[in-house]
Amino acid sequence: MRIIVQKFGGTSLATAAYRERVADRVAAARQRHLVPVVVVSAMGRAGDPYATDTLIELARSVDPDIPQRELDLLISCGETISSAIMGATLRRRGEPAVVLTGRQAGIVTDCSFGDARILRVEPEAVLRHIERGHLCVVAGFQGASESGDLTTLGRGGSDTTAAALAVALRAELVEIYTDVEGVKTADPRIVPEARTLRVVSYEEIFQMAHQGAKVVHPRAVELAMRANVPVRVRSTFEDGDGTLITHYFEGSDGWSGSAAAGRIITGVTHLAGVSLLEVQADGAADTNVRVFRPLAEAGISVDLINVSPGRRSFTVPTADTATARGLLEAEGFTVQATENCAKVSIVGSGMHGLPGVMAMVSEALAEQGIEILQTADSHVTISCLVRRADMERAVKALHGRFRLDHG
Repeated sequence: MRIIVQKFGGTSLATAAYRERVADRVAAARQRHLVPVVVVSAMGRAGDPYATDTLIELARSVDPDIPQRELDLLISCGETISSAIMGATLRRRGEPAVVLTGRQAGIVTDCSFGDARILRVEPEAVLRHIERGHLCVVAGFQGASESGDLTTLGRGGSDTTAAALAVALRAELVEIYTDVEGVKTADPRIVPEARTLRVVSYEEIFQMAHQGAKVVHPRAVELAMRANVPVRVRSTFEDGDGTLITHYFEGSDGWSGSAAAGRIITGVTHLAGVSLLEVQADGAADTNVRVFRPLAEAGISVDLINVSPGRRSFTVPTADTATARGLLEAEGFTVQATENCAKVSIVGSGMHGLPGVMAMVSEALAEQGIEILQTADSHVTISCLVRRADMERAVKALHGRFRLDHG
């Protein structure tokens, strides 16, 4: 039994015509003697009746401080509606569809309402339906805690649902269908000449997702990577192979080696809406604790951290700037905040251990008169903090310098 999981995003389900295209994709898989399990997001985008953002706006128009537990109950309805409508579409075409909520599909989570983590998947119900010849349509983005509370998995959570089900069902592939051709070398809204990547490694796409690319949720990539389940990102509306996410690449001698072989940089990503905080600090042994513990307890995420004598600097989301500054000043620190910043990153396994990559980054930005405010790196990424006004030029400059518009 060759199971695949097909996940369809909200834009792929927004209209009746689009849903027919989704049904075509499902039928095509069945014609190839595959057993598809379909995972769906809420239909449409913000402003559409059942989109997640629309439901959130509705709830907060009544109660701006609605508890997250109750908000989860509401926003999970978008995926429930979507799965029921998609199931009806498939049945009308003669497909034996049965619709399951996340809980009915065995998605068990913790109690972190709004951003729950999957503890385990109990796939028995889905497998029973498959054995009976049913086509399962599962509401993504949702699950239930062990105490029975309904939970949601955070933005992009339907990707996580799909990957978790694929692992539990021992599927041979996850297909992520969206409104783009696949994973691009950069955001095509900024770089029109950005290419669709034919293949990319799990590690690279995981880093690209964390650094701002929004094609696949990083939790989904992590789950698939651990179980070595390939993921293919492709368009619902256009034919083509899209982007394969795996450990390997197809070389001239077949599948072998690293996905990054032959290229230094895979893509350029960007993330706006961050602020740089610079904290004047003394040499006390507990300085780092006094700086970072209050932020952690307030749930404020920090990034691009630099610790040096007399100074601690890092970024926080712009929305948390005032709160973070207040917490640090309450500890007796002097804090300077630079708002309206953005993080621009290059990602690629090929840069590991290769001299001169940071020099190329610095030259590309300097030629455009772009100041680097802070940097951080790993063996797969180099990130630079720049002013928000320089973000688009920085992305274009790096994309051009590493010739990512060339195959």
